[in-house]
Amino acid sequence: MFRILRYLILISLISSGYYIFISEYFQLSEKNILEKEIVKKEILEDKKEIIQEKKDKVKSPNINKNINKAQYFEKKIKILQGDTFVSILENLNFKQKKIYKIISKIETSFDLKKIKTGEIISVFENNLGEIKKIEFFKNSETIISVDLDKEINLNIKELTRDSFVESKEYTIKESLFSDGIKNGVSSDILVKIISLFSFDLDFQRDIKVDTVVSISYEFDEIVETGKLEYNDIKYASIIIDGKQLEYFKFITDDGYVDYFNREGKNVKKSILKTPLDGARISSNFGMRKHPISGFNKMHKGVDFAAPTGTPIYAGGNGIVEYVGRNGGYGKYIRIRHNNGYKTAYAHLSNYKKGISKGVRVNQGEVIGYVGSTGNSTGPHLHYEIIYQNKHINPLKLKLPSGKILEGKELEKFKEWYKVIYADHLSMLYE
Repeated sequence: MFRILRYLILISLISSGYYIFISEYFQLSEKNILEKEIVKKEILEDKKEIIQEKKDKVKSPNINKNINKAQYFEKKIKILQGDTFVSILENLNFKQKKIYKIISKIETSFDLKKIKTGEIISVFENNLGEIKKIEFFKNSETIISVDLDKEINLNIKELTRDSFVESKEYTIKESLFSDGIKNGVSSDILVKIISLFSFDLDFQRDIKVDTVVSISYEFDEIVETGKLEYNDIKYASIIIDGKQLEYFKFITDDGYVDYFNREGKNVKKSILKTPLDGARISSNFGMRKHPISGFNKMHKGVDFAAPTGTPIYAGGNGIVEYVGRNGGYGKYIRIRHNNGYKTAYAHLSNYKKGISKGVRVNQGEVIGYVGSTGNSTGPHLHYEIIYQNKHINPLKLKLPSGKILEGKELEKFKEWYKVIYADHLSMLYE
């Protein structure tokens, strides 16, 4: 009996131990499996990150390539004598069919014959050397842009213009011009000062050391290009030996831009005797043997020999009465002035852009250029002054005084010049 009980206890212990062993074994197996799954998952996540990182590294150069592809590199081409827009496109290796399409597109808005020698055409290439855009100036205020990226598209961009007024004052030590340049005054403005005071001063004799020049002038800046364009003088003063000559810009009631002193007297005489710079008289007024026909004939003007292209100035304020070819005069302009006078200009090579019949011009404004058109033996200007339909000798003309402001116009001018002068002093000493 006792032996049987001992076997039963032994069997019970063995069974319990087996059960515990089996239970622990399966728990341990499940734990190992779970840990393996976790490790496997972590490995996969790490591997995924590594793969993604590799992919990013592979994509990175392509992104940079796309960025570089969008960058344009500008190349400037200067138009030389004999160049045409077609020849420039041919030199850039465009095919004839593409050239025709580009020219046709541009010609819808701009006459390419107007592009002049010395102007610049900008060509924009990508990093593959493909031309994607062409730009050039239509005029000082407008850029024409031809987009060649996919289709040919034309864009006309008006440039932004900012306007400024600047005042300067300096003392002459050498000359009005050279000292002006040293003091930061534009050569364009200095030429206008000389022209303005040329009725009152002989710049070779009258200008002395310690002469004080004081000026206020207008200029524009083209924002996109930084180019400066100088406009009118607003105020100018020259003090010589304590004596002051000063003039203020004023737009008269009849629409002319002119210059007056504080009393309202015009700086200008009504008609210029010599409407161009640096010329010599090649033929005087009066009877002469005509150089082409050989007959004695009345020469109704004065001839000034000058190189072709020399600018010709309007002899006085007036309205263009005639512009065009006029028989033996060749290219010809006639201006009607308010006081019964007319001036005529013959044998021109060309007219300044914008000069046409009915246009109002100011004295000293460029109207055309010296040439040799019509019956002419060489480049020169034939200049006539006509008073009440009779030709008179320009060199013996007793010039009437310029306009003198009166009444309400004078009062308006006085209010205006006080504002100009106050602004000038403010800018000088601020």
